[in-house]
Amino acid sequence: METRNNTHLLQFVLLGFSQDPELQPVICGLFLSMYLITVAGNLLIILAIISDANLHTPMYFFLSNLSFVDICFTTTTVPKMLVNIQTKRKTIGYADCITQMYFFLIFVELDNFLLAVMAYDRYVAICHPLHYASIMNRRLCGILVLVSWIVSVLHALLQSMMVLQLSFCTDLEIPHFFCELNQVAQLTCSDTFLNDVVMYFALVLLATVPLSGILYSYSKIVSSIRAISTAQGKYKAFSTCASHLSVVSLFYCTGLGVYLSSAVSHSSQASATASVMYTVVTPMLNPFIYSLRNKDVKRALKRLLVGKL
Repeated sequence: METRNNTHLLQFVLLGFSQDPELQPVICGLFLSMYLITVAGNLLIILAIISDANLHTPMYFFLSNLSFVDICFTTTTVPKMLVNIQTKRKTIGYADCITQMYFFLIFVELDNFLLAVMAYDRYVAICHPLHYASIMNRRLCGILVLVSWIVSVLHALLQSMMVLQLSFCTDLEIPHFFCELNQVAQLTCSDTFLNDVVMYFALVLLATVPLSGILYSYSKIVSSIRAISTAQGKYKAFSTCASHLSVVSLFYCTGLGVYLSSAVSHSSQASATASVMYTVVTPMLNPFIYSLRNKDVKRALKRLLVGKL
């Protein structure tokens, strides 16, 4: 393959889901609808939390951050895909591709860390209820979110800087709807051994540590709930973390599905389709999960919408 060193002149081609022109309006309409629902739903959650003083607690502080990250997460990929469909151009410049990949990595890691932080919050609330206010103070909540941002930004910066060192070939077709790190790295003509080591080491480290924290927190939560004598007490304790547990299951199951589908089928098209679940569908469903299963959020949303009317 011919190597191209003028990286600033490179144009990657995002193949998307289908080459059939008749399906493009359907795909565009479907993703536009999901994107608008995602932005509107998460924005309503943020506004409801800000406007209701009863929701100014650590749990809802983390939820508002998660909603903000979900908006940014989806905005990183979907608008560019919609523009490409409308203009019938599937290209993305080198700088734009690296930028998209950088922000995608930031927000996917932030989702990961915030879910772990929210699990810790539920652990403290259920296992140490008398000390909850003193442990989950504003300073600690701010530090947890700040550290999540710092680690996510540094990881994304490291991965992006390593991709910048690579030389690319003339075949620059990405069988995906956005610039995904692994797909971009596969197009290089350089030796990617170091990149692969860093990529998979970071994946294992940054995925397993938060997941281990979540599993540990819920193991303690389950033990505490089992120790409660009354059925009503058990239900009340479990209901406070049911929404979070649903979101965690959705996020990790869809993420795992992406890697399993690509490993089993070896099809980039299957991987792209599976990626829709955790890049678009999961952020869209999160507001519904929290609003339908949480009376406080439902009440705040009702007050917000009635006040606007």
